Amino acid sequence: MPDLLSTSVTGMLAFQRGLDVTSHNIANASTPGYSRQVAEFSTLPGQGTGSGFVGSGVQVTTIRRTYDELLGLQLQNATTSRARLDMLDSLSAQIDGLLSSPDTGLSPAMQRFFDSVQDVANDPASLSARQAMLGEADGFVQRLKGIDTRLGDIETEVNGRLREAVNDINRLAQSIAEANDQIVLAEGRTGQPPNDLLDQRDLLLRELAAQVSISTVPQDDGSINVFVGSGQTLVIGAESRSLGIGSNRFDPTRLEIVYRSGSVDTPLDTGLTGGAVGGLLEFRSGLLDPARRTLGETAQALTAEFNRQHSSGMDLRGALGGDFFAMSAPTILPSSANGGAGTVATTLTDVGALTGADYILSYDGANYSLREFDSGQAVVMSGTGTALDPFVANGLSIVVGGAPAAGDEFAILPSRDAPAGIDVAVTDVQAIAMAAPTRTAEGTSNIGDATISPSVVVDPADPNLLTTSLIEFTGPNTYSINGAGAFAYVSGDPIVINGSEVTITGVPEIGDQFTIEANIGGSGDNRNGLLLSEIQTRGILDGGSVGVAENYSRLIADVGGASSQVQASLDAQDVIVQNLEATLASKSGVNLDEEAARLIQYQQAYQAVAQVVAITSTLFDTLINAVRR
Repeated sequence: MPDLLSTSVTGMLAFQRGLDVTSHNIANASTPGYSRQVAEFSTLPGQGTGSGFVGSGVQVTTIRRTYDELLGLQLQNATTSRARLDMLDSLSAQIDGLLSSPDTGLSPAMQRFFDSVQDVANDPASLSARQAMLGEADGFVQRLKGIDTRLGDIETEVNGRLREAVNDINRLAQSIAEANDQIVLAEGRTGQPPNDLLDQRDLLLRELAAQVSISTVPQDDGSINVFVGSGQTLVIGAESRSLGIGSNRFDPTRLEIVYRSGSVDTPLDTGLTGGAVGGLLEFRSGLLDPARRTLGETAQALTAEFNRQHSSGMDLRGALGGDFFAMSAPTILPSSANGGAGTVATTLTDVGALTGADYILSYDGANYSLREFDSGQAVVMSGTGTALDPFVANGLSIVVGGAPAAGDEFAILPSRDAPAGIDVAVTDVQAIAMAAPTRTAEGTSNIGDATISPSVVVDPADPNLLTTSLIEFTGPNTYSINGAGAFAYVSGDPIVINGSEVTITGVPEIGDQFTIEANIGGSGDNRNGLLLSEIQTRGILDGGSVGVAENYSRLIADVGGASSQVQASLDAQDVIVQNLEATLASKSGVNLDEEAARLIQYQQAYQAVAQVVAITSTLFDTLINAVRR
């Protein structure tokens, strides 16, 4: 009977433990990350008797956590991908709306400006039309600067989000290290897995995976090591390492994530992928930076070409037109690691040769070399870098000076900051150069059938541009200029004199004269105005194949396409995550119906064992009473 009683006690203890586990499951049915626990029962070793082995009861060998490691890892990776796409989606939508909206985009302001240019070309003497043109020019510049400022604000937002993400990563890493420590101690003390601590750590790992892509390596003692980037240790056992925020070596306003190891900070931007951090870095390098460069290129192409054409015209006062827009030079950023005192100055010489890339100019102690900032691809330069013979590459003229040290580097940003440096330079409506500076005339006594075309200015900087030139035919196939020379005549061939180009077609007679002279008093002339109005669609960029309006439309299409693709990928990834969560919940989550049934099962089993104890007590009392007799 003592054996019967002890066997019954083991059952009562075991089923009580089962009730404890079931009640714990029910209490945590809504706890995030909680995995259902199951009490594992096993028989106690039997006792040998002459008639065989008699069982000695039951025990709870362990409390098992119903958690699928493979599904958990899949969900962790899917969470990383969704967080990346979610960040990309929210930020790319901002740029897409900014660039394409009629209220904030550049296209409407650009169209209004060129419409006003056409209005002046239609009535070049109208002062009110000229005033309206200056107003639209200022509106275009302000819209351009507004977009650039907003893009700068978005970059500031990216910097702020990177700071928050790094703080969250460091906090989570510390929490995971603390959980590791508690798990190792608990397993070492009891020899059993601390299920609730394991759930908490898995939830922390999933939260960390939402910030950045991680890899994990379980250890024999129950801890788990966590790595980020290209294998940098974030958590090892009960110790955590820290990430930090540093400034880009060229641009202090551009923040980067660094890995802190002692006193050394190692930039990690190129190695961090996935999660919110991966989305932020991918957005900045893949959408924001190209958008700012393309916007700058569009602004540079329009203003440079407009200035060139405006300088080729004449205003209402008979003066040559100058720059219509003021433009700043490309941005030069020396590396913070430079040890010398070198200087670099860059000017934009050919917008058609721009490639959309930023560059790094390096000095090795003897020579300079140029490479693309992102790809590192070498760029060929001509020239020696002096003021008289500058380096020339991809539409840029580069002059170096000072005393650089070996290893010094300079970032050259041809277009990124261009919008901020553009302003309307013309303030006087009469200074708008709508007329051509020269005109042509045929001699009144000409007897041949040759005719001369209107003049086109090809070199507005020619000092003799406004000097009158007389072309006189000295033979059927020769002519002189201002009485000098004998030049061969071919009908329709261009003739360039003092910066003006004309063509003479037909058969002239000896003595026929043609004049190129200053267009003084040409207030009704709109030849230069018509050329100015064509700049919106004229091929300028990409070697003269892409116009400014088309370039901006391409930007809208690229950003819009990327934004739509990210949205579609995010929708698909949401479904993947939801399916994985549902599958994991079906395996690891608490089912209250099952727990209720298990609760009744344990309760009945407990009551049955208690009844055995009661019977044992009755038998014992009977035995005692029998002995007393």
